[in-house]
Amino acid sequence: MSLDEAGRQLEAAIHDARVSFDCIQLDDVERAHTNAITARAAVDAAEYALRVEAERRAGEEESKGGEPSGESAGPAGSPQEPPE
Repeated sequence: MSLDEAGRQLEAAIHDARVSFDCIQLDDVERAHTNAITARAAVDAAEYALRVEAERRAGEEESKGGEPSGESAGPAGSPQEPPE
C-alpha cells in the first residue's frame, strides 16, 4: 500500500459517509447502515496504509543511524504509556 492508496481510501470513505448521511435523510436505514460500514472499512484501510508507511520511514531513519522522529502515539494520537 502507498500514500496514494491511503488518499484513495479516504476519498472513498468520504463518499460513503455522504451517501449514508443522504440515506438517513431519505429514511433508507438499510442502505445508510451499509454505506456507514463501507466508510468505516475504507478508513481502516487508509489507517493501515499510513501506519505501514510510518513504520517504513521509521525503519529507514533507524538504518541510517538517525533517531526516529516523534514519539509513539496510541489511539487518537495520544502518547502510549510504557508497559509496567
